[in-house]
Amino acid sequence: MPNTVTIPRSAFSFLKSLKANNNRPWFEAHKEEYLENLAVLEAFADGLLTGLNTHDRIETPTGKKSLYRIYRDVRFSKDKSPYKIYWGGHFTRAGRQRRGGYYYHFEPGNSRITGAFWGPSAPDLRLIREDIAFDDRPLRKIITAKKFVDAFGALQGEQLQRVPAGFDPAHPAADLLRYKQYLVIKTFTDKEVHSPGFLQKATETFRRMRPFLDHMSMILSTDANGSLK
Repeated sequence: MPNTVTIPRSAFSFLKSLKANNNRPWFEAHKEEYLENLAVLEAFADGLLTGLNTHDRIETPTGKKSLYRIYRDVRFSKDKSPYKIYWGGHFTRAGRQRRGGYYYHFEPGNSRITGAFWGPSAPDLRLIREDIAFDDRPLRKIITAKKFVDAFGALQGEQLQRVPAGFDPAHPAADLLRYKQYLVIKTFTDKEVHSPGFLQKATETFRRMRPFLDHMSMILSTDANGSLK
């Protein structure tokens, strides 16, 4: 897939109209417009996948497979709008020693690319916190590196108000221990998303996430001796 795919302004125009008319009759009347833009997003996602596979191993087979369905699951939501108002998806890293995932979300005024441990299981979260409590310097070195700060600013994610039970409330790494999820996020303007060089910029953003993803993967997939669990 050529690395020249550009997300057209029509992709956001469609989303803006969908947000104002989030109902099935309107969507069905504009199904052709949706499919035309979907095809471009699939091609763009193929380009992302090609870039990811130059520096990581991804088990998601195609860009199309990475895309989320536009249809919302409204069974347990108070918001019964049937359609998502963004283009988004994720890529899964291959192998049990490669944890975390790559996410993309393109929406007018709210576009971002994320490397994430969205909802660690209780055992995984405990492992992460225990590693941080033992020695927070490796993780802190990654998230304070100039390339990281220039790209992502700071580590993000939901946090507890207090240090979790079982850890010293006065621990020097209390700021890291309070996290319930560990995210690195880069946001983009609409102008950037529609620019011809955005695919390369998005690919480089994913590449810069690797030290963080690899360090967290090491915590979750190796024992105290560095051997795979």
